[in-house]
Order: sequence, then C-alpha cells, then structure tokens
Amino acid sequence: MNKTIIKNKIWLSSPHMGVLEKEYVEEAFATNWIAPLGPNVNGFEEDIESYLSSEMKVAVLSSGTAAIHMGLKLLGVGQGDEVLCQSFTFSASANPIIYLGAKPVFIDSEKDTWNISPKLLEEAIKDRLQKNKKPKAIVAVHLYGMPYKVEAIKKIADYYNIPVLEDSAEALGSSYHGVKCGSFGDVSIFSFNGNKIITTSGGGALLSKSKAIVDKAIFLSTQARDEAPHYQHSEIGYNYRMSNVLAGIGRGQIRVLDDRVEARRSNHEHYVAELDGITEIEFLKEADGFFSNRWLTCVLTPSFNTREEIRRVLNEANIESRPLWKPMHKQPIFEDYQAFLDGTSEDLFKRGLCLPSGSNLSKNDLFQITNRIKDLLQ
Repeated sequence: MNKTIIKNKIWLSSPHMGVLEKEYVEEAFATNWIAPLGPNVNGFEEDIESYLSSEMKVAVLSSGTAAIHMGLKLLGVGQGDEVLCQSFTFSASANPIIYLGAKPVFIDSEKDTWNISPKLLEEAIKDRLQKNKKPKAIVAVHLYGMPYKVEAIKKIADYYNIPVLEDSAEALGSSYHGVKCGSFGDVSIFSFNGNKIITTSGGGALLSKSKAIVDKAIFLSTQARDEAPHYQHSEIGYNYRMSNVLAGIGRGQIRVLDDRVEARRSNHEHYVAELDGITEIEFLKEADGFFSNRWLTCVLTPSFNTREEIRRVLNEANIESRPLWKPMHKQPIFEDYQAFLDGTSEDLFKRGLCLPSGSNLSKNDLFQITNRIKDLLQ
C-alpha cells in the first residue's frame, strides 16, 4: 500500500478564490465603503436574483444560520411551536428552532436522495394534528447538493397548509426539473460559508417570493431601526446584515459559480470512473430531473469499520475526509426530542464518507485519493 504522506494537505472543501473578488473588494476600499452596507450588498442581492431567474427576492445576511433564524421567525415560529425538521443535516438547520423557543420534531430521510422522507413527514403531521399540535413550519434540506423530493414535499405542505423553509445551504447551483434550488420554499436560504461552493468568508442569504418577507428580514437584520431622525426601536432587531466588503467577495464568486459547479461535478465523475467497479463503494445517483452541484461527493461503504478504515488511510496520507452528518436525533443536545424514524439516516451515518470535493483540486490530487482507496480495497 502507498505509504507516502502528501506534503500539502488535501482539504475536504477549501475556498477557491479568483481575481474578480479582489476587484470588488478593492473598489470598496477605494470608495471607503467599509461601513456595513454599500453598493456591493445591493449588487450581490441582484446578482443572486438574476442567477436564479425566478421571482425570488434576496436579502444577504451574515450567515446561513442567521437566514434560517430570520426565516423561521418570519414564518411565525415562536415560543412553544413545533417545527418539522430533517434529521439528517448539519446542526444549523435545527439550532434556530431552539433560538425561537420552539421545539424540533425530527424526520428521517428516504434512500433515493438522502433527504426528508415524504412518507414519514406526512406520518408526523398526522400524529401532531391528532394531538392538536399543528406544526408551524417544515425545514427541508437539499443535502450535499442533491435536491430533496420537491414536488412530494410541496404537495404535503400545501395539503396541510404548513410553510416550507427550503435549506439550500449546500445546493447553490443545483436544480430540480430545470428550476434552481433556492426557488422552492416559502422562505429559502443559502450559505456562503468558507467551505461552500462559493463563499463570502462568512455569509448567507434569505430568499422569498414575498417582497414583504424579504423587506422585513432586512429591517430586523439591521437592528429593527424605525424610520426616525434618531435611533428608535419598536421591535427587537438583530445584527445579521452582510457587510459591503464580504458582499464584494460574493459578487466576484457568483460570476464563476457555473465553473465551480462544473469542477465539482467533474470531481464526482472522476471518483465514479475510478471507484465504481469496487463492490465496497456505492455512490448517490441523480434521478431523472434532479441535478446536483455535487458540493461534496459522498460514498457508502458496507460497514462502519470499512468507512473508518478508508478515513484512517486518507488521514494518514494528509487527506481530509469526513463521515456523513450525524443525524440530529442522535446528537446529545437533541436526543430527547420527538422523531419519526425508519433507520435510514443512522445507517447512512454509519456507512457514509465525504471525499475531498473542492473545485480547486488538481487531477493529481484526485488520483492521490482514489489510488489510496483502491490500494486499500483491492
């Protein structure tokens, strides 16, 4: 087996900067738009709206988590409410439910996309209605860039009149039947964290077809300052607005988004070409009409031990990989909350591994990864 340690670490998903970002940031410095708001903020919002080619309006915020918090608040979630939340996700999908004094009810995944199960979602809704606890909202996540079953979830949500918060933190550039992710929720969100497909260092966005919701999000995220010559506040606000400097980075990044998606999908194709013949490796496939940005390429192995063996071999070679998300219902902080489960997400967590997927990986990097996996498994 190849025992060579790679000198420069291969990261799971590192930022990929170009030259356009510097132009916008330097312009902010040159014009002294270092104060939080400025033309890059408005420009970045318009760029996102243009990219989506939908009716969605956009407010760029300090993080994807802030966007989920604002989104749930604007959907009316408050103290004592219940929110149905995909269990197989990062904790930022669920934490804002707690911020608002509400309770998450976790829903397991289905095997086709690894996202929220329509069957278990409806089962949970019926159960809560029987107990006179109608859920206030549904948090559905496009995990690892793979769209959830949009049509099925929307049909259930519409039937029971429950709004959907579409968590597209990992899915910018993905689409469902030709419509880009971020366009499906009553409120939708993006993340521009440093490991995402494009980044503003830290940042996120809230989106909605309702201009009133977006305008309210902007108001609340700038400390809820009333119209007055002095500082006056009639509501509790938040310091959640994205800065003009970071928005400048975003303006440069979004111009190469299609290239970044193409690179990540090319990484996935490399992994499939090199590893698909190995019986211990299974990939998540796209169904008809589903287009994933392949933010992270993930594989399933036969067992926890095989997953850990691959991860250990890669780690010893200075290559970062990561187990799939540990489900929220298995997290110590959430283990006492109600969940509707069939074992899917727990199985995925035990057997699944995320492989390095950055758009700045070289062909040599990719072969370093796949050769080590093949050496181990063959």
